[in-house]
Amino acid sequence: MVSSSKRPSSVADRLSQRRREGGPVGDAFRKEAGQWNRETYVMPRIDAREKARALFARFPKAAYMTEIEWWRECEDGQIEFTIRRLRSAD
Repeated sequence: MVSSSKRPSSVADRLSQRRREGGPVGDAFRKEAGQWNRETYVMPRIDAREKARALFARFPKAAYMTEIEWWRECEDGQIEFTIRRLRSAD
């Protein structure tokens, strides 16, 4: 039997709440496979640009292979994007 906290509707509700709060979506969207570190953010367009620039400055593409892996514009005008980088540079 599935507990109420694990039902798809409750998971969707929790993720929607995190999105409304802004900032990183959290560990539920953090995909850690192999050497890659992925983080998903949802924020207004201007803030999303600043966040992406800050992450590229902190983790340069040449060393960490940083890139915007995926992005979309949400219905409320916010930008949701996933940035991918190597966990560490040699």
